Amino acid sequence: MQLLQKYCHQPLIINQLQLSIVHSVMIDSGMNMNMKESWAQDKDGGVLDFCRLNDITIQPWSSVQASWAEGSFIDHPDYKELNEVLEALAKQHGVTKAAIAIAWLLRHPAKMQPIVGTTSPEHLKEMAAAADIVLTRQEWYNLYLASGKPLP
Repeated sequence: MQLLQKYCHQPLIINQLQLSIVHSVMIDSGMNMNMKESWAQDKDGGVLDFCRLNDITIQPWSSVQASWAEGSFIDHPDYKELNEVLEALAKQHGVTKAAIAIAWLLRHPAKMQPIVGTTSPEHLKEMAAAADIVLTRQEWYNLYLASGKPLP
């Protein structure tokens, strides 16, 4: 980003990055700092911290995707525990599981602006409900752990 900024005449204020509860590489390394496990490996050059330090808003895309190959983690059989936690929170807040997944991103202190990537007005309304949900820290971490990620 610094190299790109060097040649731009305007400041970089947005960075669109793939990020979801399941695909959270930029969060994982910070959560496991200075550990030897693979979760601690810096695979993104510290882009989350760089953006935060330089007032660059992160706009996460593929917010309900596990990966390109797997597709959405919503109701995916490989993410049973995560879907159970999503379902419980969705019922508690009266929203969809996708809205809870978006709320998870919004709860991060980086003040992200998720890109929901839908052409369906109904799905857009469902996910927009996330703006009215403030997950507790415990709920945020419960979702993170349910996605199969460890904490040190």
